[in-house]
Amino acid sequence: MRALSEQANCAMICPSCCHKNLPGDDVCKRCEQPLTTFDLPTPDNKVERSVMFDLVKSLKQKEPVTIHDSATVGEAMALMVSANVGAMLVVDAARKLVGIFSERDLLKKIAGVVADYAELPITQFMTPRPESVAPTDTLNFVLQKMDAGGYRHVPVVEDGKPIGILSARDMLRFLTRLCRES
Repeated sequence: MRALSEQANCAMICPSCCHKNLPGDDVCKRCEQPLTTFDLPTPDNKVERSVMFDLVKSLKQKEPVTIHDSATVGEAMALMVSANVGAMLVVDAARKLVGIFSERDLLKKIAGVVADYAELPITQFMTPRPESVAPTDTLNFVLQKMDAGGYRHVPVVEDGKPIGILSARDMLRFLTRLCRES
């Protein structure tokens, strides 16, 4: 009974008819006025505004390092070292994204676990069908994906083909620069 009275105290009051709705209701139970627009957060400063509304395509991105899905672990490692990257995108013959191979894959799936791995296929150790974002997604969406999934790298994909990759370090640099400018 106490939980119900607490919910009533937190009720969403409809601005049209003043009906008390339960928290989380999308529409008013009485007049069916949409309520979701009244729950939207509003940014208080330049950093919050940028994170909420700036799109992925507004970030300066490097060309992603890609490797064909027929490559070996040894080839992938050599490319990662020469390109100085912590993750690379695995593509098929049509250049469509099929996986991501990262330092974390090396440490958790190969090092100390598999002997003579250099000639094994990268597809055996990559993360298949990785979460990705579009150039038209917001930076907030990217950060939420990284946080929820524990990802340090998120591919940027357009029409199934990788056009970039965002790292946690890229996002941190962007936020740091924004904070300095504010």
